Amino acid sequence: MSKGQSGLGKSTLVNTLFKSQVSRKASSWNREEKIPKTVEIKAIGHVIEEGGVKMKLTVIDTPGFGDQINNENCWEPIEKYINEQYEKFLKEEVNIARKKRIPDTRVHCCLYFISPTGHSLRPLDLEFMKHLSKVVNIIPVIAKADTMTLEEKSEFKQRVRKELEVNGIEFYPQKEFDEDLEDKTENDKIRQESMPFAVVGSDKEYQVNGKRVLGRKTPWGIIEVENLSHCEFALLRDFVIRTHLQDLKEVTHNIHYETYRAKRLNDNGGLPPGEGLLGTVLPPVPATPCPTAE
Repeated sequence: MSKGQSGLGKSTLVNTLFKSQVSRKASSWNREEKIPKTVEIKAIGHVIEEGGVKMKLTVIDTPGFGDQINNENCWEPIEKYINEQYEKFLKEEVNIARKKRIPDTRVHCCLYFISPTGHSLRPLDLEFMKHLSKVVNIIPVIAKADTMTLEEKSEFKQRVRKELEVNGIEFYPQKEFDEDLEDKTENDKIRQESMPFAVVGSDKEYQVNGKRVLGRKTPWGIIEVENLSHCEFALLRDFVIRTHLQDLKEVTHNIHYETYRAKRLNDNGGLPPGEGLLGTVLPPVPATPCPTAE
């Protein structure tokens, strides 16, 4: 899932990340047409292939949140959508004749796009991440990082980390889920140095030193998307698709989904009396005759 205010290049970055036109913007509109703002939550399935390995990917486009005059509780539709996917999985799981392979539409990762202001996070950003971090793996990303100098970028990253910590917002990878010392060492480095990833997205190619590279052309040169000295896009891509892909799925299943499942079963799903978890009316239990006293 990609989340953040409109105009931060979410669709472009997601397409760059998976080297394919997978976002709603790219798959629905021509470049010549004016791109309307996203007005609904829409999931788009796509199969990407790398090194002969195929992966089924679902990209969830979300409303341009924070664009309205009144943004009170604007995270609720997103939280509701995430919980609905947990509910779908739970219904399949508790089914007596369940499928051998349950279709998994759960959201394993939410890329949260932060505006490159260089100052601090908006109260809306903090409020949104505070609610969403309880139900999904949040990965904060500073969008359009080429608008900041190296010093500004470094200071802004430190400020964002500090604000998240002060507000009790846990982003992925969460400290308490480190399994061993090796995990902790690797993840500590990511948490303290890389997060939030400062990235630049582009689906345009340019010739640089005889090679075709993805980048953004400026009057003073070309910003190469996959060049680590220009931005941290390559780090984000490796983090999401290679090194932590399986862990993102495991944390979703073992932590976020289990939390939802335990609450749901404990509350009996909040369904009307006489209904089971699947929403089907259970047959009445025949009364057991009391033994007669002799």
